[in-house]
Amino acid sequence: MGEFSVTHLLLLGLIFLVFFGPSRLPQLGSSLGKAIRGFKQGLNEIDVDPKDIKDNHQQVSQQQQQNQQVNQTQNQKETHNS
Repeated sequence: MGEFSVTHLLLLGLIFLVFFGPSRLPQLGSSLGKAIRGFKQGLNEIDVDPKDIKDNHQQVSQQQQQNQQVNQTQNQKETHNS
């Protein structure tokens, strides 16, 4: 019951032909193809290599340490000038 046979597919094709007409079917197929292509590209953009996340985390940690060192140096200069 859950499987499509050739008869089911032909019946669906006939229904689409009646509703959309022969001139709109190629446009409909093209639009559907573009939508699927865009969806796949979006999925590929989401995929991130775990190594990249680790490397990014290390870079952020290094930047935070550098910022802390700069802030400490500025604070020391301010206290010496006061």
